[in-house]
Amino acid sequence: MAQRIKMKLIYPRWEKLPGQTTFNLPPHGPVVFAAALPEHVDVSFTDENVESIDFEEGCDLVAISMMLSTQVKRGWTIAAEFRKRGKQVIFGGISTMLHAEETLEHGDAVFLGEAEGRMEELIGDWEKGRLKKVYNYMGQLPSIELVGPARRDLYKRELYNHKGVQMVDLFHASRGCRFNCYPCAVSYLGGRVFRPRPFDKVIEEMAGIDNNRLFIVDNSLAQNKEWEMQLFKEIIPLKKKWISHTIEDDPKILDLAAQAGAWYVYQAVFDTSDYIKERIKRYHDYGIGVEGTILLGLDNQSEDDMRRLIDFLLEIDLDLAEFTILTPYPHTKAYEDLMRKGRILDYDWDHYNAGQVVYQPAQVTPEKLQELYEYAWSSFYSQESQELKMTNLFTRVMRREMEDGTWRPRDRKLMNQSFGKEVKRNIGNI
Repeated sequence: MAQRIKMKLIYPRWEKLPGQTTFNLPPHGPVVFAAALPEHVDVSFTDENVESIDFEEGCDLVAISMMLSTQVKRGWTIAAEFRKRGKQVIFGGISTMLHAEETLEHGDAVFLGEAEGRMEELIGDWEKGRLKKVYNYMGQLPSIELVGPARRDLYKRELYNHKGVQMVDLFHASRGCRFNCYPCAVSYLGGRVFRPRPFDKVIEEMAGIDNNRLFIVDNSLAQNKEWEMQLFKEIIPLKKKWISHTIEDDPKILDLAAQAGAWYVYQAVFDTSDYIKERIKRYHDYGIGVEGTILLGLDNQSEDDMRRLIDFLLEIDLDLAEFTILTPYPHTKAYEDLMRKGRILDYDWDHYNAGQVVYQPAQVTPEKLQELYEYAWSSFYSQESQELKMTNLFTRVMRREMEDGTWRPRDRKLMNQSFGKEVKRNIGNI
């Protein structure tokens, strides 16, 4: 029998953007990675966004899982602290793949690619004292059938709520994306092949999550109509309430999504066309809320274009809006294009948070783009705060939970204590 190994798994903190409602969701990547580890590896998990790291905690091996570019420098600092104490450190996760060459300098090993079916090799090498510097599986995608339930038992559940109300758990029903959008690195990370998980695995994991509210984090659900319709049919009996990225603009699919518990979606708002206005209306017709995602700073956007787009948002009845500045993350078309043209001005990865200008825009100055970004947030939320708009969405989902019998009485006390009269006004006596 293999000797048991104690691994310390860490998710580094990052600085949140000023002015936005701050809350923390339980991270998905680390617990998916943990599910791929051999059974004789015991894992202790720390999400530094909600608790501090105990650098003196006894462990055999340290793993640092990084998703965002704004986590990498903090991840490197954490690694240095553990290495000072004689611990070996391995790095993995999306931003490790995007910043692999630099991260190599800060750890004993970097793992690149998807973890399923590969951890036995890495752990075996470590046990033999032969840890490789790089485990590169980029482009070598494991069988999607190997993806098992994430290790959500590692979460300290009480740390993931907003003002006492339980937030969403993250979940994925597929990997990969057949699209190749300008600012996105998904095609580099997971290939341009849509890889749906088997429906029985999806239902088993989703049903086992002790949270009625989920965020289905798939890159897009609108990749295969037949799969999308079948997915919604399969999850209807679970009575979950969920958030996702784009859903196919098809009445049959929207109707099934609503029956399956679609709560609200993230929908890109990229122009001021009637199509976008009608697209938002169709979601609402099926009782599905919409958080518009608005990207500022594309080369085809003048100052007037961006101002018109910001003003347009007030006409289309969005439930929430999230504004980002074009950010040239490594291994994206945006990065390659702006790098080739010498337009990247800043390589401090802490600034790659989609809220700071790190490149030379085509039609405005960097200062003007930053000003427009700040104007977008203040303009959209001038009449009703982001906090209040979020409250409206949560009270809507709570009503639905009460209607279908999935409401948890514990939320009543928490909600009354935390959101107070705004919630009571919106949801009534509960």
